[in-house]
Amino acid sequence: MRILLLGDIVGRAGREAVAERMPAIRERLALDFVVANGENAAGGFGITERILSELTRSGVDVVTTGNHVWDQKETAAFIDRAPRLLRPVNFPKDTPGRGHALYEAPRGRKVLVANLMGRLFMDPLDDPFAAGEAILAETGLGRGADAVLFDFHAEATSEKMAFGHAFDGRVSAVVGTHTHVPTADAMLLEKGTAYLTDAGMCGDYDSVIGMQKTLPIQRFVRKMPTERLTAAEGPATVCGLFVETDDATGLAKRCAPLRVGGKLAESWP
Repeated sequence: MRILLLGDIVGRAGREAVAERMPAIRERLALDFVVANGENAAGGFGITERILSELTRSGVDVVTTGNHVWDQKETAAFIDRAPRLLRPVNFPKDTPGRGHALYEAPRGRKVLVANLMGRLFMDPLDDPFAAGEAILAETGLGRGADAVLFDFHAEATSEKMAFGHAFDGRVSAVVGTHTHVPTADAMLLEKGTAYLTDAGMCGDYDSVIGMQKTLPIQRFVRKMPTERLTAAEGPATVCGLFVETDDATGLAKRCAPLRVGGKLAESWP
């Protein structure tokens, strides 16, 4: 199976870049399934039902989130009727929405996608390692799923790496999101799981992690609060990780970064 996992979509620039480029990306890479993190899609803060529909119409199969999932007040009201939108599975038990689900891929194959959030330097949630184990106890590779994809939304590189190694050989891919900066460590782990510490963002890189530069600089220099940050609106780079899995095992045969458009150097798998 040929899969693409996209980093955080930031603001209008990120949304438009994904919508514009996704048809050509899907065709060129012969993709079977696409996951994108959409927690910053609404002006950098959360996601709306309209934006979710735009992303799925553009060719994104599942949208994951993270710590900004509730930034738009409407999200809690519509997430239960939006099966293709995931929030971190390790939120408390009665939180609206779902943290993982099984999805149809071409030729009758099943893809399990799970959204988990780290705890180091983040709002403390339940243990993501235990949450991942609980998911795999229900469904796993060869047990109802032809591919298993974990979006690990976390700040610390150490926590992300530990999480990847903890699930090596049991999931198809562990891809980090949240920092908006693509890392250079795309690799196959020892037992066959594709791994990337952070996929980066789909957004304008002439910015401070997707936000217009002036206010973030003022916050660092003056150490004073400012008005709400605004998403940058220049040409966006679409960033993610391409993964090709073995149909027999569901583990990864190869993986490589994708960077298209905007300011970053282009990279195709």
